[in-house]
Amino acid sequence: MSWSFPIGRLFGSQLRVHVTFFLLLAFIGASTWSEQGPEAALWTIVFVLLLFACVVAHEFGHALMARRFGIRTPDVTLLPIGGLARLERMPENPRQEILVALAGPAVNVVIWAVLTLLIGAPTETEQLTGMAITPSTLPSQLATLNLILAVFNLVPAFPMDGGRVLRAVLSMFTDRVRATRIAAGAGQFVAFLMALTGLMSGNLMLVLIAGFIFIAAGGESADVAMRDVARKLMARDAMITEYESLRPEDPIALAATTLIRTTQHEFPVLDIEGHLAGFLTREALFHAMAEGAADTRVGDVMTSVPAAALTDGLEMILERMGTAPTVAVLDAEGHLLGYITRENVGELMVIANARK
Repeated sequence: MSWSFPIGRLFGSQLRVHVTFFLLLAFIGASTWSEQGPEAALWTIVFVLLLFACVVAHEFGHALMARRFGIRTPDVTLLPIGGLARLERMPENPRQEILVALAGPAVNVVIWAVLTLLIGAPTETEQLTGMAITPSTLPSQLATLNLILAVFNLVPAFPMDGGRVLRAVLSMFTDRVRATRIAAGAGQFVAFLMALTGLMSGNLMLVLIAGFIFIAAGGESADVAMRDVARKLMARDAMITEYESLRPEDPIALAATTLIRTTQHEFPVLDIEGHLAGFLTREALFHAMAEGAADTRVGDVMTSVPAAALTDGLEMILERMGTAPTVAVLDAEGHLLGYITRENVGELMVIANARK
């Protein structure tokens, strides 16, 4: 995810923090300082850090359960509105998806139960509302917030955990695309209610979360529909076969001229025998030109990309693409036959859906 940076690895996954998380910390600290003083600000920041540690534990609950079903989690990112575990894919077996979805809230319930057993149930209203954080009230407030996190995540608002459970249950009675569409519609409706509540109460964070849910629900529904179509297609159905290529020894200035007179955003770089050496992306080209490196060789700034064969399934191509700009389609000798980008896959999906 852009604007995030790694801070370490945990259980085989990279732990990342989005830069806006620190803006949230600074805002909370400054607001509390101005209203209640430096000591209150300190304990409030400590509380927020502990709360987000529980959010990270929640996300690793998903990740570790997914690992049981052979699904890796490349990274977990900490955001101002929560956490995001980026699974390679969601399990399509409804039972497995339910277990992965419930693993996160289960971690929060365990944290709540442990804290409650150690310190007892909170008795003061302030401990339940999260106001006036002090060393004595912090454990009770943290326990209460973990229980709230567990319950909130079980709201059937796809793609939240409760929404994923709803999708999995629906998948037992209908196809996955229709189940996702229904769950996404329910999630967007709940997001609308959340946004309305947030606006009426002046809760900006609730409005932001609602916006995230609304957009993510629509995006994931479209992604599932796209992958359903992709199962019926192969690499040869989607690849670009008309393109201009470059040589590793070509200067960046030549690549810039080629960019202007074509509509390509990426250029295959071929050696003298026609074998693929890499790809030059538009971003790498712009970066080299901005640094005044017009004489730089294309081979010095090109990037390697995943490869595929003509008969590889398009769904596998999408998984292999990951964050790469393209997937190269090669013959048995390594000669480039064409390449596939996200843009032309999207165009293919539109055409395939229209035909269907």
